[in-house]
Amino acid sequence: MGISSKLGDFGVVTTTLEQAVNWGRTRAMWPMLFGLACCAIEMMSTAAPYYDQARFGMELMRASPRQSDLMIVAGRVSRKMSPVLRQLYDQMPEPKWVLAMGDCCSCGGIFNNYAIVQGVDEIVPVDVYVAGCPPRPEQLIHGIMTLHQKVMEMRWSDWAE
Repeated sequence: MGISSKLGDFGVVTTTLEQAVNWGRTRAMWPMLFGLACCAIEMMSTAAPYYDQARFGMELMRASPRQSDLMIVAGRVSRKMSPVLRQLYDQMPEPKWVLAMGDCCSCGGIFNNYAIVQGVDEIVPVDVYVAGCPPRPEQLIHGIMTLHQKVMEMRWSDWAE
């Protein structure tokens, strides 16, 4: 009863370098926490054992932009906070992605005034929007899986941008 009897006869597995790199990127995506309001509580509960964000290779929420490649903006962004958000985004290494979590982050939500940014896409380019007020952890996991699909479809020409 050796290892060959356990694995079976799969033969040779082939793939492209693009697919292998994209697979590695999706399995080791390190998020930077940027929780600004009530959506941050739901984002933290996604990392709890019940929802287990660790199964996506996202065990630790990084506090440093230089160690993360995914920015999860959770909550409303004020005009005073927007330069800080942009600076943190600029400090992240390439490739980098942004996930906008919640209605306040996506479109200003119920805060239709001069102090709140009416959509974080005014400051940073957003890859995936997660709707809800606040969105449930299941919705954030769905947003992460949507981002993984987007990353798996990337080509060499997309990386050169």
